[in-house]
Amino acid sequence: MDNFQPVLRFFMNQKATIGYSFMALLTIGGERIFSMVSFQCPCNRKQNFAYGMTFLLGPAAVLLVLGLFFSTGLWRLYTGCCLNATKLCPRGNCFGCLRALISILTGACVAPVMWLCVALLNGTFYECAISGLSENFVVELFCKNKTVTCQQELARILGWCIIIVAAFGGLVGTCCTNCRSKVSFLQLTFWKRYVEKEKASFDSFAMDYAAKLAERNLKSFFENKEPEPFPFPSHKAWEEISAHYTFSRSEQCYSTLQQYVERDRDFPPEKRPVMDPDHGIEML
Repeated sequence: MDNFQPVLRFFMNQKATIGYSFMALLTIGGERIFSMVSFQCPCNRKQNFAYGMTFLLGPAAVLLVLGLFFSTGLWRLYTGCCLNATKLCPRGNCFGCLRALISILTGACVAPVMWLCVALLNGTFYECAISGLSENFVVELFCKNKTVTCQQELARILGWCIIIVAAFGGLVGTCCTNCRSKVSFLQLTFWKRYVEKEKASFDSFAMDYAAKLAERNLKSFFENKEPEPFPFPSHKAWEEISAHYTFSRSEQCYSTLQQYVERDRDFPPEKRPVMDPDHGIEML
């Protein structure tokens, strides 16, 4: 069993890359199925553009909506904000909220961009859509000869342009994020590992705790007696640990949960682990 630990650790470390690769394969397969099974250009100039653009942009829009719908970060950020607008900008940190929103939108745009790239590289939807426009609109602008091959190559060029822009945009965004990081690379790596472990442990612990609470309530109901005392976080505590977290060098906390736990403990100030703002080292 120990021999499989390095392999398992490798897959765990590369799960994001594996996930995006799997998403790319699904996108390619879905596009091919759409092209061969459900798509047939009507060959009518008045309908081609709307029909082709529907198949080109429609699935991308659906993937974007699904990406936002299944984004835990989005719902964590916006749940309850209509009743309490200050949740979007805790302690006046609107820039952190905006940065989190950009990160959520970027993650949700991965699948739609993949679809557009694959669809344009194949060119079927684009050719149908472009044939519904005025013949000279695209041909005279990009192609000197009125050939179908020119339009096919134009679709592939657009697809590669999107890939290049997305790749360079991702590289520049990653460089800017790491350049402005308040922690070192290894501490940032530890932070990411901690957030993953905390989420997994929270799900497991919450499931066990919910089972104990349900058992206590059912036992009280069926035995017709007063329920036993059961410790439970307050509403305010749930609100605080659900807020968007921004790292601060003044205290070495890696999540709102740890921040809440550290603050609510009866530790004297001199015993709490803090970060020296001048040297960035831990002091007690």
